[in-house]
Amino acid sequence: MNTYQLFRRSRMRLALSYAGVMAVILSLAGFSMYRFLIQSNWAAIEREMESIAGTLHDSLKPMLPSSENPTAILQRILPELCVTKQPCNVSPTLIGRHTTGISDRNTYYIRLFDRQGQILAFSPSKISAELPQSLTTAPWQTFKSAKGIRYHQFTIVLHTHDLQHQHVGAAYSRNETLRERYNNLHNTQPAWGYLQIGRTLAAFDAQEQQLKLILAIGFPIALVSIAVSSWWLSKLAMQPIYQSYQQQQQFTADVAHELRSPLASLLATVEAILRLPPSQQQDIPIMLHPVERQGRRLSHLITDLLFLTNLEQNSFTKPFQPCCLNDVVSDLTEEFSELATAADIHLTSQMPKVDIYAMGDESQLYRLVSNSIANAIQYTPAGGAVNVSLTLTDRTASIAIADTGIGIASSEQTRIFERFYRVDSDRARKTGGTGLGLAIVQAIVQRHQGQITVKSELGSGSLFTIRLPVGTNAQK
Repeated sequence: MNTYQLFRRSRMRLALSYAGVMAVILSLAGFSMYRFLIQSNWAAIEREMESIAGTLHDSLKPMLPSSENPTAILQRILPELCVTKQPCNVSPTLIGRHTTGISDRNTYYIRLFDRQGQILAFSPSKISAELPQSLTTAPWQTFKSAKGIRYHQFTIVLHTHDLQHQHVGAAYSRNETLRERYNNLHNTQPAWGYLQIGRTLAAFDAQEQQLKLILAIGFPIALVSIAVSSWWLSKLAMQPIYQSYQQQQQFTADVAHELRSPLASLLATVEAILRLPPSQQQDIPIMLHPVERQGRRLSHLITDLLFLTNLEQNSFTKPFQPCCLNDVVSDLTEEFSELATAADIHLTSQMPKVDIYAMGDESQLYRLVSNSIANAIQYTPAGGAVNVSLTLTDRTASIAIADTGIGIASSEQTRIFERFYRVDSDRARKTGGTGLGLAIVQAIVQRHQGQITVKSELGSGSLFTIRLPVGTNAQK
C-alpha cells in the first residue's frame, strides 16, 4: 500500500467516525428537543383545561339544582350553553364567554351530564356534532372523530353545594390539586352530574406534523453538511500528520545521502590501503588523512543531529540563567576573526555601552551566535564584510548579522531553516558544512522564546536578525 492510499484511508475513517458521532449526537438532540416541545405543549393544554374546569366547577357548585328537572335552572345560570331538547340559538356576549372561561368555540367545548350519563347541556359549536353522546367517566380521554380529528377532554364530578362543601373545603385546606379533589369527591360523595371540558387537537397535531417535517427535511440536510464538514476537517487534521510524515521521509533520505558520501570515501580508502603491496606501506599515513577527515565529518553530523533532536524534544533540564549577550557576541567575534582573515573577509562588531542580559542557556546562546556568524562567513566571498551588532529595544535584545555575500532568493528564504538544506550545495560541501547550522539556530531561538528573521537579495548579501526577550536584569 503506498503512502497516498494509506493517508486517504485514514482520512476516510476519521471522516466517517466524526460524521457518525455527530449524527448520533444530532439525532439524540433532535429527538429530545422534539419530545420536550411536544410534552411541554401537551402539559400546557392539560393545565389550561384543568384551570377552566376548576373555574366552572367553583362557579356552578352553589347554583346546581337538586331537582330532577334542572333544565330551566341551567338555562338561567348557563345562558351561553344549549340545553338538550330545547331550541339552540345562542349568541353569547362577552360576559357569557367570561363565565365559562372559553372564548374560542372552534377549539373548546363544554358538556354537562346528569348522574345517569344523560347529556343536559352543551356548548353551541360545530364540534358538538362530532362528539360521542355517551359518557365516559375517566378523567382524561383522547379520541378521534369520524372526520379524523383528534379531541382531548377532561371530565370532573359535579356535586351540589350542600353535599360536598365540607369535603371541598377540606380539599382546599390541604392545597390539593383539582385532580385529587376529583378523586376524593368521586370516591366519597354521590355525583350530581359530570362536567366535560374538551378541545380539538388539530392545532397541536399540525404543530407536531410541522416539527416532524422540519426534522425530516432538516436532518438529512444536517447529515450532508456534517459529512462535507467531516471530510474537510479530516483533511485539516491529517495535513499536519502527512507533512510530518513527509518531513520524516525527507529527513531519512537526507541523512542517508549525507552519510553515504563519507562512508563511501571511507570504504574506498580502506580498500585501497588493504590492497597496497608491502613495498608501499609507507604511503598508508598519507592515505589515512581522508579517513580521519571523513570520520570527523560523520562525528560532527551525528553530534549536530543529536543536539537538534534534544532541542526539539526539549530534553535539556538545565535551568535558564542570566547570560550577558555582550560577552557572547564579543567572544565569538574575536574567535572568528582568524577564520575571517584567512577568508579575506572583514569581520566587525558593534556593541552597546551597557551590558544586555537574557535568560537562557549560555552554551546554547554561544552555539546560536556561532552558527549565525559561521554561516555569514561561509557564504560571503573574499573581499566581503560581515558585521555583528547588538541592540536593546523595548525589552528585546536584537542580534543582527549582516553580510555582503551571495544573498538568498526570496523563493528559498522559507526553506533555509530546514535540515540539510543548502543554498549552494557545492560550496557547502567544500567548506565541510552539514546543512544543520540554521536548523539548530532556529531551534535554539524557539527554545528561548525568541524570533529570527531574514532579509536578503541575490547578490546583495543577507541580514539575519535574532530577537530574544530580556529578563529583569536586562541592563547592568
